[in-house]
Amino acid sequence: MLSISLGPLAFPVAPLPVLAALLLAAWVARRRGASQGAGEATAASAESAVWAAALLGLVAARLAHLALHAQAYLDTPWAMLDIRDGGWHGATGWLTAAAVLAWRAAKVAALRPALAAAGMAGLLLGAGGQFALHFAQPGGSGAMAPAVALQPLAGPALAQAPAAARATAPPASGASDRGETAAPTLADLARGQPTVVNLWATWCAPCRAEMPMLAAAQQRHGDVRFLFVNQGENAATVNRYLQREALPLRDVWLDADSAVGVAVKSRGLPTTLFYDAQGRLVDAHMGLLNAASLRARLHSLQAQRDPG
Repeated sequence: MLSISLGPLAFPVAPLPVLAALLLAAWVARRRGASQGAGEATAASAESAVWAAALLGLVAARLAHLALHAQAYLDTPWAMLDIRDGGWHGATGWLTAAAVLAWRAAKVAALRPALAAAGMAGLLLGAGGQFALHFAQPGGSGAMAPAVALQPLAGPALAQAPAAARATAPPASGASDRGETAAPTLADLARGQPTVVNLWATWCAPCRAEMPMLAAAQQRHGDVRFLFVNQGENAATVNRYLQREALPLRDVWLDADSAVGVAVKSRGLPTTLFYDAQGRLVDAHMGLLNAASLRARLHSLQAQRDPG
């Protein structure tokens, strides 16, 4: 599951386990501190220590991500401050937060029971939530690209599909009798080379904002396939938009029923999916991507293909 919907709004689920763990840890710290009979001051100090540990953990997680992908961010330094790109190194963040709590507990003996309880509660909820999102939800990391049939924006069916997809795509019901070729599925198209799948629509402002950057990336990275899968619009609407914006996109596909978004459990746009050459999902991002974040994710995707 990549997002949840609240009315017309969609929110990414990835930050939710961390937020829930933080709120639980702060609550446990205050409650445990107050139950010790040491007074409100101890309870408030314990809660403040949790918030300080969380803040330092987030800063450390961001800095670790920037250090690991420094080259991607050097070209656009302002992107270092754009935390919407989802660039965090989780292990560094958790370890830093734990170290801050341990340091605070070592200095103030009265806070030790409260901080120990808060740290354990936060760790269990955070780790459990991350585990559930990573392994239990359909469309999570490691899932294969869904077998959703797509139509090319222009030209005969399969005109934009790779030879491997045309060779392996099964015929539609009755298609072989009529001499027709079945439309390929996303599973067909995402096999054979690293693939970036962008789910978008012309009415989506963040989609329009990131589209020129994605178009430029498609031109630069010939070893990675970019699929632009429009959600829920017709060919005339998409063509008018592309012509008006003069976007040199290849591999534009139509998903009239928005079935890909449903299959990967993401109701929000834009959603960008990163598949390895075997068609396995290795990364995903809901929301606006900046150029630095895209470069970092492409580097990781290419490194999986070429481990040497």
